[in-house]
Amino acid sequence: MTTETTPDFAPEAPTTPHLRTLTARMKNPAMVVPGAVKALYGLGQSVQGQGVSASTLELVHLRVSQINGCGWCIDYGMRAARKAGESEDRLAAVSAWRESPFLSDAECAALALAEAMTRIADSSDPVPDDVWAGATRYYDEQALAALVLHIAVTNVYNRLNVTVRQVPGTM
Repeated sequence: MTTETTPDFAPEAPTTPHLRTLTARMKNPAMVVPGAVKALYGLGQSVQGQGVSASTLELVHLRVSQINGCGWCIDYGMRAARKAGESEDRLAAVSAWRESPFLSDAECAALALAEAMTRIADSSDPVPDDVWAGATRYYDEQALAALVLHIAVTNVYNRLNVTVRQVPGTM
């Protein structure tokens, strides 16, 4: 007769599920305040076709959402990026973009700007000159304006969704 034993190094069985159950506190505030969602959507759409590729905008949206921990926006961004033809390798590379062979120098410059703008409270020089200069190597004033607006709008959506605990995959 043999008995099965658990090796000493085996992890304990989890006592909680791997996914948290999230309940929204309220509807997204942009959906509650008349005209707000239309204004945000319009601002978000205004950056399209202004010199930054749709693919780069999707990657920037994803990175900003990762930094802010916005599950709803990460879910939405991943779906939108896949629908636009983004590869799994490139999507997976966003969180470690500095080390990725899958992203172009222009995309990395946009991601560096996105990180600096999103983490403005984390530095005495929130958007350092070298980060700005890196972006100006690849984007003209029109494209930079679009990129800055896109990053700002993504941060707004992240903050709204995180605050009210918007459930990923809803809305």
